This record gives sequence, structure tokens and C-alpha cells, in this order.
Amino acid sequence: MKFGEEKTVRRETLFEGKIISLHVDDVELPNGLPSKREIVTHPGAVAIIAMTEDGNIVLVEQYRKALERAIIEIPAGKIDAGETLENCALRELEEETGYLAHKLEHVQSFATSPGFADEIIHVYLASNLEKLSAPREGDEDEFVRLHEVSLEKALQWMKDGKIYDAKTAFALLYVQQQYPYTK
Repeated sequence: MKFGEEKTVRRETLFEGKIISLHVDDVELPNGLPSKREIVTHPGAVAIIAMTEDGNIVLVEQYRKALERAIIEIPAGKIDAGETLENCALRELEEETGYLAHKLEHVQSFATSPGFADEIIHVYLASNLEKLSAPREGDEDEFVRLHEVSLEKALQWMKDGKIYDAKTAFALLYVQQQYPYTK
């Protein structure tokens, strides 16, 4: 057994939705005692750090019901069944921003909330962008406002709380580290 591994004894599915499922697992702890774990399962997502030729970062603003407010984020979305990570990244970038990326590089994958969810988000850097005259239609229940801003302005928005999510904070810090001369 691996360090700290918990053996699942029983799983009860409480909810199966369009995006997530909720399970309660009865587990046996490493010391042999029983416990319960509430687990959200998610198919995973991609997020895109899109940088224009002039060094601006492409961001989207959208209302997030769970937070009851609009926040500004890097483009991102759920991976569809059978879809490759790269195709998902290109699709989401096009749907949310109207940009096509001619270069796409994997940056990092990480767990978003490992204390209760299995979601992994895969972050890509998109460059050599082309603004499409007729972008792909996005989800009918998704309303986004496009922003193209300097790293400096995006970091200020993060300090001001307009940028409020971990994937975007990670992305901005990554750009700041990898491209220290970007303003």
C-alpha cells in the first residue's frame, strides 16, 4: 500500500449531472479505522494562456454563479468525451475569444481542489494567434466579454480581485516568470 492510501470499501453516487458527479465513499484509513469521503468527479478541463504578438494576454470575463459575480479569467473549458487535450484547447480558445492558435504548448497540469474533487486542469500556452472573422459558436448558455491587456494590468486586476481564480493566477505568474520583460 502507498503512503497514506485509503481503501475504498463502498461508493454511493448521490448525484450525476451534465458536468460533475458527487459520490460518498466509505474508506478504510491506513490505521484501519473507517471514515467517509465526499468526492466530486469531473472529466477535466483545459485552460489557455493566449498571448498576442504585442505581448498582451487574452482574457474573458464571465459571470460565475457559484461566486455570484463576474470574474476575469484565461479561456478554459471542460474536455468533451473522446476529445484530445489539444483539440479542446483550440476549440475553447476559438469559441471564447475568436482566436485561432497556430502554436500550442503544454505548460502544466494540476489538480484544482484535491481535497474533494478529481478535476485536473491542463494549461496550454497559445501563440501565433489569428483573429478569425467568423469565430466558432460557443455554448448557448455562456456569455463572455473579451479583454486583451498587458501583464501589468492583469496583475493589477488580480490584486484588485477582478481576477479571482487559481488557474488564471497561475497563468499570470507563469507569464511573469517566463517572460520577465513583458509589461
